[in-house]
Amino acid sequence: MIYEGFTDASRARRTLTGTARMLLALKLDGPLLIGLSLIAVYGLLVLYSASGQSVGMVLRQVGHLAMGAAAMLALAQVNPNFLRRISPWLYAIGIALLLVVAAIGYIGKGAQRWLDLGIFRFQPSELMKIGVPMMCAWYLHERPLPPSLPSLLLLSILIALPAGLVARQPDIGTAALITIAGILVVIMAGLRIRVMVALTALAALGAWAGWHFLHGYQKERVLTFMNPESDPLGGGYHIIQSTIAIGSGGVFGKGWMNGSQAQLDFLPESSTDFIYAVIGEEFGMLGQILLMLLYVFVVGRALYLATQTQDTFARLLAGSLAVTFFVYVFINAGMVSGLLPVVGVPLPLVSYGGTSMVTLLAGFGILMSLYSHRRLIGS
Repeated sequence: MIYEGFTDASRARRTLTGTARMLLALKLDGPLLIGLSLIAVYGLLVLYSASGQSVGMVLRQVGHLAMGAAAMLALAQVNPNFLRRISPWLYAIGIALLLVVAAIGYIGKGAQRWLDLGIFRFQPSELMKIGVPMMCAWYLHERPLPPSLPSLLLLSILIALPAGLVARQPDIGTAALITIAGILVVIMAGLRIRVMVALTALAALGAWAGWHFLHGYQKERVLTFMNPESDPLGGGYHIIQSTIAIGSGGVFGKGWMNGSQAQLDFLPESSTDFIYAVIGEEFGMLGQILLMLLYVFVVGRALYLATQTQDTFARLLAGSLAVTFFVYVFINAGMVSGLLPVVGVPLPLVSYGGTSMVTLLAGFGILMSLYSHRRLIGS
């Protein structure tokens, strides 16, 4: 029986196509890679129109994708045991970089979020989107689940520290995503319903208290979200123009590069945070549905890979990375559609950006590593 099973496995390997063999050797998941590639191509198509037919911006985005793909490929080869061991160090480095940003960071658009290395600038806060869930999964790896109250208190500190530093930059959107990524790890660790209800109540109380520490423009975003027409040329301008663009596209859209809101510069940040509105105007509801179906496929495949892992660290981290990707999409689409406040969250793999693109694809590289090395974890 053993020899027969071995023969069947060998025969299965021989029947693999050349592409499948290459993906298997590179530790990459074919369906997930296809889904990510289709979204990226869709994004480049939309970006060309949203940027005013800027070939330079599209080429820079291709460069961002290439760097992200390289990071994904490299991380897919790493043994999850190594990822687990370096998690505390990655977290510590991220905290140190956030402190450096607070002291001498580059200031742009009224925010101190970047480190300027001369050749390029990057946001250390993006690193914590991966560092925080890795740290939380590392901490819970060899502890009884669901986590005890002392563990929850320590995890709260581990999550709140980087989120607080990022919120002070100020960058509420990224701080919220870091917090969500950490909380998802804790929830997936088997957090009891009554504890989640209590923590939700505490979070609501914290949000009420935190309102007094928000900057004026941040308060304005929340207030204009509730009633954007109260300041149509100021705080409500983004939401109003975005909803006009989406509504004017109808079902089929106005056609590629024919959207008046984006092409005539009525729509602000059309190539970054509000690029989803460009899709709605030029490709209509069908174009938005197509993109959402691609996102659902990627999230579904990522969740499947997460369920196949065989280790607590791997399951918690992979599950958090998969669901956090969905949260990115949900927040951006809701923000652009006027259903959520404007918090500056890019649309994954579509919005123009370097650091966020590399971080996102690096996360998928870690996910593929956790899946492809699942038999080696703990060895």
